[in-house]
Amino acid sequence: MLLIEARSFAERLPYHPHKLVLVFSAMRHFRDELREGGREVRYYQVETFEDGLTAYFEEYPHDDLTLMRPAGGGSERLQKLVADAGGHLNVVENDRFRCSQAQFDEWDADRDADGYRHEDFYRYMRRETGYLMDDGEPVGGEWNYDEDNRETPPAEWSPPEPPAFEPDETTREVGEWVTDRFDGGYDEAPYGGSWADPEPFRWPVTREQALDVLEDFCQNRLTDFGPYQDAMRRDAWAMSHSLLSTSLNLGLLHPSEVIERAIEAYERESAPLNSVEGFVRQVLGWREFMRHVYRREQDRLAGANQLDATEPLPDFFWTGETDMACLADVIDGVRRRGYSHHIERLMVLSNVATTFGVDPQVLNRWFHAAYVDAFHWVTTPNVVGMGTFASDVLSTKPYTATSNYVDRMSDYCGTCPYYKTKTTGENACPFNALYWDFLGRNEDRLRSNHRMGLVYSHWDDKDERERDAIRDRATAIRRAARKNEL
Repeated sequence: MLLIEARSFAERLPYHPHKLVLVFSAMRHFRDELREGGREVRYYQVETFEDGLTAYFEEYPHDDLTLMRPAGGGSERLQKLVADAGGHLNVVENDRFRCSQAQFDEWDADRDADGYRHEDFYRYMRRETGYLMDDGEPVGGEWNYDEDNRETPPAEWSPPEPPAFEPDETTREVGEWVTDRFDGGYDEAPYGGSWADPEPFRWPVTREQALDVLEDFCQNRLTDFGPYQDAMRRDAWAMSHSLLSTSLNLGLLHPSEVIERAIEAYERESAPLNSVEGFVRQVLGWREFMRHVYRREQDRLAGANQLDATEPLPDFFWTGETDMACLADVIDGVRRRGYSHHIERLMVLSNVATTFGVDPQVLNRWFHAAYVDAFHWVTTPNVVGMGTFASDVLSTKPYTATSNYVDRMSDYCGTCPYYKTKTTGENACPFNALYWDFLGRNEDRLRSNHRMGLVYSHWDDKDERERDAIRDRATAIRRAARKNEL
């Protein structure tokens, strides 16, 4: 086995230190597990992949290497590096997913509709795998249970403590190296490598630890996952989410075993169908869907900006310094752990960036740097395609909202100095003016969208005086953000 720890890879963006510790510690643990299992492993700690390949082929001239196809597709650069070093690279199917490249392409070829529709793909995968199916029909009679999964927990509810792992010697060594090499070493973040404020490292870096997280989720968290999966609470950063994305994306767990363990909990009547189906939809549906949409559309997504958004990323994305309670808390969690759950990513972070007018490619780079579970095939379709509606490759409408959504799904607004019920005037919630200003600025592009008719009917109800006040308030919000005074 050949493993290359290319340190320059970690310098491309101002990555959260926990992401670097996670990736490199998992690599080193995998190396050690392979060796303990009797495999010969060549492990190179070098600056670049090219350096590693050169060193390998100096020891093993003209060798043939075999590589699983990268998750996002595309292996041409690696094939060229191997060829230049004197070897040959065989690329085989990536078996860390349930849907192969050929299977997805065949599904797409059989469709008549334009664009990609997740619900169609998800139902296809349910039929193909038989997961939660009964004689060709979905178990329970419904394909999804979204209506049951939009609750907010009562005040007395508290989730189990999320799992955490004490770093062993290998992880501690990686952590020290990351701190020594990368702290303060970035120019892109306005505050250098110190933009994060990491708490103790907690993520699984071995398969054994990843299995423990899976078991913890299925035993202690899966029951409440469904109804509260869209809810946000300032005192419960993990809520009842699985926290399995890092282990799945690193290959410590296979999606099949994750899905089947959740279904087993349902069949044992230890978890309700709405929770299990919601989780299956995330792993079997959305995760696989994102991978293939990125594989096929990455060139279009790479420069997509259909709403012509050009604002720079506000500094508060790096610092968390804002009086907006929801935004400050979510960014604080990212700075500490490199993580927030999907609704916080979509309806707080992407929502404010989209309505603010942030360049979607700049926002995508931030997500890729800030999150421990981020890889290009994950962030790009989610942020560019869905979060900012910079492309209509997979979304038919922008996911934007006023403070009403945040208030309904969280406990933030009650203690926020901004007034959730005000759109204009002093201390009016920024989400409100930004939302309506976004609709006004993009009216030519969005009004004809059949899913936007209702919101534009409300825009039509506003007279020019009110619209001017909204524009003035949105301008003041952007000005305050640029001065770090929001």
